[in-house]
Amino acid sequence: MNSPVQRLQDTGTALRSALATQDWTAIGSLDLQCREAIDEAMLDVADDEETLRTRMTELLDLYRELVNVCQSEQKRLAGELVQLNQAHSGAKVYQLFG
Repeated sequence: MNSPVQRLQDTGTALRSALATQDWTAIGSLDLQCREAIDEAMLDVADDEETLRTRMTELLDLYRELVNVCQSEQKRLAGELVQLNQAHSGAKVYQLFG
């Protein structure tokens, strides 16, 4: 396997690990590295097109999963913010009449 495709695979593996632990800082950094690895692999596709296609498909599946996890996390955080705002509003009412 050529090095750009290997880099793509390694970066995807690291991204999957970061997703499993929900390490959002690492995910942001690895996302950038994945984009760079994709660009590099696309320029050097001549040697092993089938392997590149396989890695790109795996990465596409990973990004679908990542988007789903991010959307779920966004909904969870939105719910927490709503509860926090409601609690804050309730505290203001008690302060007015307390």
